[in-house]
Amino acid sequence: MSDEPLRILYLASEVEPFARTGGLAEVAGALPRSLRALGHDIRVAMPCYGHIDAQRWGLRPLLSDYTVTLGNRQEQASLYQSVLPDSDVPIWFIDNQRLFGSPELYLGEPDAERFIFWCQASLEAARQLDWQPDVIHANDWHAAIVANWLRTSLRRDLFFRDTALLYTIHTLAYRGVFGQRVLEIAGLAEYGFITHPDLPSLHRLVDLMSRGIYYADIINTVSPTHAREILTPAYGEGLDPMLRDRRDRLFGVLNGIDPDRYNPATDTQISATYDADHPEGKAVCKAALQTTAGLDVDPKIPLLSFIGRLSDQKGLGLLQETLEPLLAHHRIQLIVLGTGEERYHQWLQVLHERYPEAVQTFFTFSEPLARQCYAGSDILLMPSLVEPGGTNQLIALRYGTLPLVHATGGLADTVQDIDPYANTGTGFVFKQPEVQSLYGTVMRATEAYRHKPLWDNAVKRAMRTDWSWSRAAKRYDELYRRARASRLARRSRLSYGSISE
Repeated sequence: MSDEPLRILYLASEVEPFARTGGLAEVAGALPRSLRALGHDIRVAMPCYGHIDAQRWGLRPLLSDYTVTLGNRQEQASLYQSVLPDSDVPIWFIDNQRLFGSPELYLGEPDAERFIFWCQASLEAARQLDWQPDVIHANDWHAAIVANWLRTSLRRDLFFRDTALLYTIHTLAYRGVFGQRVLEIAGLAEYGFITHPDLPSLHRLVDLMSRGIYYADIINTVSPTHAREILTPAYGEGLDPMLRDRRDRLFGVLNGIDPDRYNPATDTQISATYDADHPEGKAVCKAALQTTAGLDVDPKIPLLSFIGRLSDQKGLGLLQETLEPLLAHHRIQLIVLGTGEERYHQWLQVLHERYPEAVQTFFTFSEPLARQCYAGSDILLMPSLVEPGGTNQLIALRYGTLPLVHATGGLADTVQDIDPYANTGTGFVFKQPEVQSLYGTVMRATEAYRHKPLWDNAVKRAMRTDWSWSRAAKRYDELYRRARASRLARRSRLSYGSISE
C-alpha cells in the first residue's frame, strides 16, 4: 500500500478545548495532531456551538452562507476556521444559529436534524473549497450518517466516489435512535430502513450507530479487547449480531495521552516535579495531597484514589460492598473525586463521616485536583464493569500511580498485572467483577506497597511505558489505508458489474 500522505476529514461532535462532555473530545483534540505529524493533510470539522468564543479561539470566516439541503428544504451554513492549539491542524466550525446557537452540545430529539446538518455542511464545505478527502473519519453516532450517504446517495458522486470511511465507536451505548422522519431529513427515504434478521427494531427505527457499522469501509473501537467484547450480547448493546457480521472489518485501537500535557517532570499543578529516574518529588506530592484532603500525613499508609463518574458502570457498586470492611480492618486512605448518582454521593458522605481520618470526598471535577491525585496517590482504583478504552489509567501510569483495574476493555490492554517473582507488571488486575476479587486485589496491592524495592521498581516500569498518541496514529494510518483499498476495490468491482449496492 502507498505511504503517500492522505487528505483526511475528521468529524467529531466535540473537540477539546473548544467543547467537551467526555472522552471523544479528548481524542479529537489530540489524535489529529499526531496524524498531522505523520504528514497527513487533516481537517477537523465540528459544530460551532453557541458558547464558543470566536475571538478567543481566532475563528475567521472561510465560507459564508452556503446552502445545505435537508430533505425538501434548504438551510444556510457558514464555515469558520481556526487551528487546534499548539498545532497547524485546521479546524472547521460549522455554524447555523438556529441549530447550534445554544451553548448546550446535546439537546435530545432535535439532535438528529442538528448533526445531519453538520455532517452535510461539512461535506459541502469540502466540495466548495475543492478539498477532496481520501478518507473521512467519522466518530460515534453523530457522524454515522456519512457512511450511509457514501454507499447510497453519494455512491456515484464524482467528488466523493473514491472517498473511504473509517467509523470509530467510542461509546456503543449511545446509538442515536430516531423515527422515520430522520430518513427524510437525510435525503435517504428512498433507501428505506436497514433490514437484519436478528435486529427487527431496525425495520422501523433509524439507529444511526447501526448505519455507521453497516456501511463503513472499516470500523474500530478504542481497544482490542473491547473490539472482541462488543461481539457478545453482554457488551454489544443489541448490535452484536451486526458487529459479528462485520467482524472482518472491526479493529481495536488503543487511545493515547499527550506526554507533554501529562508530564510529572514539568507539571505546574502538582506540589513537586519528578520522573522515573528522580522519583523523590512523588513523596512530596503525596504529603501535599494528604494535607489537602485532611488526612494523616504518613508515607507508610497506602493512599488510594478514585477519579471519575460515580456510577454502576465505573464499578461503584463493587466499591460500595468492598470499602467498608477494608477500612474497618486495614490501615488505608481513600480519596474520591467526581460526581454522579445521588445514592453514591450519600453513601460516600456517610463513609467519610464514619472514617474521617481515612476517607475524603470531593463531589466535583477539578483538573488541578485531579493532577494532584494522580501525582500524590499510590494506587488508582478503576473497578469499571465496562471501560471501552480509558485514559485515567494511562495518566496514572505516567505519574507513577499504579492502577488497580478490572480486566475489561482498554484496562485489560494497558495494565499488566504485577508478578513480584518475575519483577514484571505495572498495576493490579482482577478478572471477575465480584466483591471477593476486588477485595483480594486491594489486599494484594497494599501488601506490595509495604515491600519498597518491589514497589519502586513497579513505579519505574509504569512511568516508562509509552502510551503517546504517536503510537495510536500509526495504527490509524494503517486502517485509513485499509479502508481506502477496500473502497477502491469495491468501486472497481462495481465498474465491472460484479457486485451491486
